[in-house]
This record gives sequence, C-alpha cells and structure tokens, in this order.
Amino acid sequence: MDMDIACPRCKTTKYRNPSLKLLVNVCGHGLCESCVDLLFLKGSGNCPECGVALRRSNFRVQLFEDSQVEKEVDIRRRVLRDFNKKEEDFATLRDYNDYLEEVETIIFNLVNNIDQLETNKKIEKFKKENRELILKNKARAGREEAELEALLEQEAAMEEARRAQLAMEEKEEKRRKIRNKEALIDELMFSTGNARNIVQTFAESRAQDAASQAAQASSVPAPAVRATQFSTGIQIGRGSGHVEFLPVPRTDDTPLFHYEPPQRIFDGPAPPTLLDVDQNGFLAHIRSASEEERAGGYNSNISCLRALEEAMSGLYYRAHRGEAVF
Repeated sequence: MDMDIACPRCKTTKYRNPSLKLLVNVCGHGLCESCVDLLFLKGSGNCPECGVALRRSNFRVQLFEDSQVEKEVDIRRRVLRDFNKKEEDFATLRDYNDYLEEVETIIFNLVNNIDQLETNKKIEKFKKENRELILKNKARAGREEAELEALLEQEAAMEEARRAQLAMEEKEEKRRKIRNKEALIDELMFSTGNARNIVQTFAESRAQDAASQAAQASSVPAPAVRATQFSTGIQIGRGSGHVEFLPVPRTDDTPLFHYEPPQRIFDGPAPPTLLDVDQNGFLAHIRSASEEERAGGYNSNISCLRALEEAMSGLYYRAHRGEAVF
C-alpha cells in the first residue's frame, strides 16, 4: 500500500507525511527529499546504504517499489544510450542476436555487481570503436522521435478540427430544424391549402435535404496524412496513407463428417442383431442380469450377442487356402 512507503534513513512514512516522495539514483536505493537535501548539500555524496558515490542532480522520483528493479531500469537506460545499434547495422541475423546477448550480459553484470571493472572497460572500448555509428543512430532516433511528435500533433489538430466541424454541423442542424418548424407553422397559419398536404410536402422536403447532405458527406474525401514509419517499417499513427485490413477468413471447404458403420468381416454367417436377440428367443436359456450387474452397465442380451458372434465367426474360413468361402 502507498501508506507503507517509508524513507529507509529517517523512517518517515507516507501515512505521517502524505506528500512524501522517494528519490532514487543509480544504485537504486530510495531516499526522501529531505534526506537528499541534507546528505547531498554539496552536490555529491555517498549512498547511506551501499556507499556508492552519487550526484544530487541524478536523483529522480522512484517508480518501482523494488530497488533492484529501479536500479536495472536506470542501468538499462544508460547502457542502451550507447549500445543503440539496429538490425540493419549487422551483416547477418546471427551477429545481431549475439550483439543483443552481449548487451544483456553487460546489463546483468552491472545490476548484480559482477566484474564491474571489466564490464566498464568493455563499454568504454565499444564507445571508442563505434563513436560515429553511435552518433548516427542517436541522430536517427532523434529524427524518428521528431517525426512521431509531428505526426501526433497533426493527428491532434485533425481531431480538434473534426470536433469543431461536428459542433458547427450540429448547431447548423438545430438552426435548420428551427427554421423548418417555423416555416411549417407559418404555412399552416396563413395558407388556405389542405393541412395534410402541407405537412406531407414539408416531410418530403426534409427527406430530400437529408439525402443530399448524406451524399455530400460521403463524397468528401478524408484528409490524407503522410505515411510515417519507424526504422523497422512499422507504420506510425492511425491516419496513414493506406489502411491495411485483416484478410477475410476463408470458408472451410472440408466436407462434413458422415458416420458410416464399420464393416466387420466374420468369415461366417451374419450374426443376429440386438433386436433379433431380444425377439427370437435367444435369451431363453441365458441367465438374466441382476440389479447390481445392470447398475454396472452389464446386460444379458449384449453377452448373448457376443457369444453368438464368436460362435459364427470363421465358420467359412479354409485354413489350407487362407480364404473364406460363402
């Protein structure tokens, strides 16, 4: 809960101070604003929990309750600021995947304090060897952000213009209805014609006006917005120059299942059916099933039919030829 948030140094809680804000730095340990002002009065100092040297200007509002997550987010942001290569910067997909794995290894080592000296040396070496490419990718990212921001502003302006147009159309529609109503009342008051014909004429006129307005609205083309995309080719914004719809699902041409009873080969006379067993006296010398047996699913006619099938099976089979004679 928010009320359980407390500064680890002065123990001030959110319950006692509702305006309490915890600030974090690169180490991920949180401090309240009062403790930051007190400990980092000269602009720099050490973290009271881990002893890491910190700058006051690097403190920011804590977003996550777990300090480890906060630390990882900060380190990941700092590392990816320099490790900003794209997939098109590599010859093969394998090289790009190896690069991503190396970046994750660097972040993991910095978060968990593993070989920090070697990891920092590797980062500095990468920055020196790829200085021009890093600057180029930063500029490209800046252009993409500027394009995205311009597109968002354009969409917001279009949305605002659309709302203003709709409001104007609604006002005009209300005025038109009032004018038509007043004209109808005046016509009924001062005209000598049939009132029913006058009302019908006005109704037809309103229907024609509504149809003409609908036709004009459908004929007005929607304002086009230039297609803007990220470096990955993903279109940005709802107002792209072309609209891609999901494909229409194909109808399944597979034929429906049709049950066909299995054809059993007995190599003998055709056995009777269950109906024949019940009606033709086959059960005369068969013990009737008890209540306990019927409760378990047993029935005497089924066992009788099974015995008859076994008795008739193979009667026409000739062993020396390996075939049945009918």
